Amino acid sequence: MAVTTADITLTPEELRRYSRHLILPEVGLEGQKKLKAASVLLVGAGGLGSPLALYLAAAGVGRLGLVDFDVVDETNLQRQVLHGTKDVGRPKLESARDRILDINPYVQVDLYETRLTSENALDIIKEYDLVADGTDNFPTRYLVNDACVLAGKPNVYASIFRFEGQVSVFATPDGPCYRCLYPEPPPPGLVPSCAEGGVLGVLPGLVGTIQATEVIKLILGIGTPLIGRLLLIDALHMQFRTLKVRKNPDCPICGEHRTIHELIDYEQFCGLPPRNGEAATQAESTVPEITVHELKARLERGDRPIILDVRKPYEVQIASIGHDVLIPVDELPERLAELEPYRDREIVVYCRSGARSAQATKLLREAGFRDVKNLKGGILAWSQEIDPSIPQY
Repeated sequence: MAVTTADITLTPEELRRYSRHLILPEVGLEGQKKLKAASVLLVGAGGLGSPLALYLAAAGVGRLGLVDFDVVDETNLQRQVLHGTKDVGRPKLESARDRILDINPYVQVDLYETRLTSENALDIIKEYDLVADGTDNFPTRYLVNDACVLAGKPNVYASIFRFEGQVSVFATPDGPCYRCLYPEPPPPGLVPSCAEGGVLGVLPGLVGTIQATEVIKLILGIGTPLIGRLLLIDALHMQFRTLKVRKNPDCPICGEHRTIHELIDYEQFCGLPPRNGEAATQAESTVPEITVHELKARLERGDRPIILDVRKPYEVQIASIGHDVLIPVDELPERLAELEPYRDREIVVYCRSGARSAQATKLLREAGFRDVKNLKGGILAWSQEIDPSIPQY
């Protein structure tokens, strides 16, 4: 049974805590009760989930649900301010819960240490008033969108990459959904992850705070939410643009003649293979591979293939296992002539984690280079399994 403001009282301690809200006519005592009565599901406790959780808890949202299954890594600390150095190795949910309750002990925190899937999404989402999507991959974004539409829950969406971000509000009764904006996902591997492309550490704080603002406005019923609008943020040049997003009458999930009535296989929809242990791109699953141990043994006995590094030059400055040729993967189609002298040689391609090098391997084999292999796991695997002195990034 949903909590209403009639069921809510604020203690003297809470009245002091929220005093700066209470003196805002747009919030006041009734608005603060609305916040305490509200429940919000945060999908992800990482870059976007950090400011979301911090500010929603500080604002007095009564119940926060967090979905995440990752552990805190050193590479998270540059942007995921929910977690600290002492939390490295801990489940993110444990770290997040401790930080949230330190900020506001009056908040109820529900933890879901699981991957959100088609099997569990509706059961989890139905327990909350609205959802804040802080995920970093397309299958989960489509999953969250469809689950919110089917469950009738607003979806406050945000995404980040390098220096840019997006924020909108989807899945309201009269507004568009994520599929209205992006009917089809991009081809697998076309859009790099933050791990591959990088992200300015402060960007999730900027974007996630705007996302939290939209959540609070929806709960309070004030202002003009980003329904039917997509906010584009360029932090590098500090520019903000707003694009109109119209509800698509032919949308398969929220349109007039819906064709999607239940959650589907979103990995398949986005062109990815089924998850089996670590996630792999479609390219990784279809090209020949060589492990770091196999390559090390080959190098030690003098049986040396041509080593092609397909990372950016600035990445080579961070860490390298050496190369014969350096061609960033996005430049490879135009620079194939540089590899002609090695057409009849064995070529081993590597990148940071094995995703870009898998794309490059597939491209080279399609161009007639017969003996090309992808270094499985990339330089990260080399650092973890062969030479720990090589930095991980």
